[in-house]
Amino acid sequence: MHLEAQGWVDNPAKIGVNAWSDEPAKDISHIEQEMNSYMSGRSPGIKDESEGLDNLPHCPIWGSIASFDGPQERDGEYFDSPRAGGRYFISRRAKAALEDGERHRDRFRARLTSWLIEQRRLGNDCPKITGDTLEDAKNFRDLTVHRRADLLLQYIGLNTPHIGDYFRLWPGEFFCLAMAWSESAHITEVSYLLNYLTDKNWLREEPLGEHYTQYLLTVKGYARLAELGNSFRESSQAFVAMWFDTSMEPVWREGMEPAIRDTGYEPLRIDLKEHTNKIDDEIIAQIRRSRFVVADFTHGEKGARGSVYYEAGFAHGLNIPVIFTCRKNMLGGIHFDTRQYPHIVWEKPEELREQLAKRISAVIGDGPNK
Repeated sequence: MHLEAQGWVDNPAKIGVNAWSDEPAKDISHIEQEMNSYMSGRSPGIKDESEGLDNLPHCPIWGSIASFDGPQERDGEYFDSPRAGGRYFISRRAKAALEDGERHRDRFRARLTSWLIEQRRLGNDCPKITGDTLEDAKNFRDLTVHRRADLLLQYIGLNTPHIGDYFRLWPGEFFCLAMAWSESAHITEVSYLLNYLTDKNWLREEPLGEHYTQYLLTVKGYARLAELGNSFRESSQAFVAMWFDTSMEPVWREGMEPAIRDTGYEPLRIDLKEHTNKIDDEIIAQIRRSRFVVADFTHGEKGARGSVYYEAGFAHGLNIPVIFTCRKNMLGGIHFDTRQYPHIVWEKPEELREQLAKRISAVIGDGPNK
């Protein structure tokens, strides 16, 4: 089956629509009805159930049913929303901005949800949405269709822990989470991405009753998941991108280097490694060999270190985890490109050592040298 003939266009506005007829590829109206009932908090098939629903908490991003998850603070609230992928905190200013109209822009909401998913994948269990976050989110780029399909495959992989397990995408929480992981604004988009995954032979589709479908990860699907996870799990090297200034030497000796060694990895600073290659080639080669990258965005009076942004971006493009750090007094000068990611904010090297070691253990896992 040719992708072009099936309309696998890399255009978020077109996803879920047949390229020839502008009609959904399959009838999923029953799923849409059940999902609408679930997200509104109503029971399927019961029309008059509005009393009391207005008093239930709803996700400020999607307007779907949610729950309060934490103490309600003066400057914001904690929510747990399957449609937004899980827990988050939102400031009152940001919530008011969403209620003022932003939440009705589907692609904006989908991109904001993708940001929340990425934050959690980087170890921030409860990301904070502020007014600045919403301003940044206006400039977020849509994920490509291929990236969205990969994320959906990863979500399915996380929920099928044993080989041969079937994944049943029932209308409800699982479907909401699938929409969140795949940056989908509509149910038809998830259906489209599932068709793509089965067409690639990464999933096998089997009917489940009259209306539902179950999916099985194929050998090729597991191979694709292995590719997405990269082969860096066996590496004990951690690449450090930072400002190579004498003022940063205590930060390296008392903060970064011991934190990385404490968690079982070998830190690498390119300026301390002897080599005969061009420096740019050596940087690329060493990043490729690394299990993860620590990128510190502290800089001097001349401004941001472009090399640190480049090295972090290169690693990110290879799906190599990047841990972001920055001295507290420099945090306001971080570029938009990285501001969306959670940073370890430090003032003293010993603070950095403690926080960095905790983040490595939580996000990457302890290394082979521990």
